[in-house]
Amino acid sequence: METVVAKADLENGKVFQAAAEILKQGGLVAFPTETVYGLGGDALKADAAGKIYNAKGRPSDNPLIVHIAETDSVYQLAADVPEQAKKLMEAFWPGPLTIIFKKKKIVPDTTTGGLDTVAVRMPSHPAALKLIKDSGVYIAAPSANLSGRPSPTTAAHVMQDMQGRIDMILDGGAVGIGIESTIVDVTGDRPTILRPGFISAQMIKDILGDVTIDPAIACMDKNLRPKAPGMKYTHYAPKGQLTIVEGSREKVAGEIERLVAEKKKAGYKTAVLADTDNVGLYSCENVFDAGSKKNEITVSAGLYAILRSCDDIGADYIYSESFEECDMGYAIMNRLIKAAGHRVIHVD
Repeated sequence: METVVAKADLENGKVFQAAAEILKQGGLVAFPTETVYGLGGDALKADAAGKIYNAKGRPSDNPLIVHIAETDSVYQLAADVPEQAKKLMEAFWPGPLTIIFKKKKIVPDTTTGGLDTVAVRMPSHPAALKLIKDSGVYIAAPSANLSGRPSPTTAAHVMQDMQGRIDMILDGGAVGIGIESTIVDVTGDRPTILRPGFISAQMIKDILGDVTIDPAIACMDKNLRPKAPGMKYTHYAPKGQLTIVEGSREKVAGEIERLVAEKKKAGYKTAVLADTDNVGLYSCENVFDAGSKKNEITVSAGLYAILRSCDDIGADYIYSESFEECDMGYAIMNRLIKAAGHRVIHVD
């Protein structure tokens, strides 16, 4: 299969018409959102969902998110829309928030990973919204990468993983947020965060007054059936072995320098992810500025790109400083810990 790459120019109706036609015919189109690039197929076609799983090498029990362009579409997909969901939709849509509802039968089980719930979000990226509207279909779209790999934040990242696997890539440049949407389940007694993201727990509390965080986020049980994308399987991982080092600034830098020297002596290539203010603490090779803890969007926006850069240089071992576990830092650490397979060293 030849994968066509086209600039997501909002003024070029022919490009979006071609992408829309692919979706209507059951094909796959990768497109930019404000979070990461999505791999889209018609959410109401069971075979399209199957193509997404095949292209990604993704387990079929890992549910997909359905992307919509109008709030009214929720009522076509969801069997019940509780008042809490309406408040969240009004506050955060369009934007990086996914809400889980009880699904209607119109949504195929292949799209929901066999669950009786459906994950829905309205992206804010203009190209994503135009594609949904022009195609006239609800678009099921996980991140447009091979399963387990760092999510793509540029069209080039998508091409690395998806060339020859999908029909088309809409190139909208680098995304803004850089990590996947927050996911909230409103089907139970209490709204529950199943995946942290740009929309923080505090932001949701400010709207609803109450929210809990699913314990599976911090401690994954592989026997648990995933309620949302990314809860069960390893995600975001580079090819090299990633380890997080936590503790005071100087001790972390010293431990990472020691580990790097040890691996280099054994003939391995290494890389380091450091806070902007800490880069100068390191004298070892391949030290990446991972952004500033003082402005966490700089970390999230570049995280996956840096992990892919580690692959590009052939890093066998990667060591990362930790980031603050509040607001966006909590979401960043969620991704880092999963990418590291829960390998964390505490030096204090």
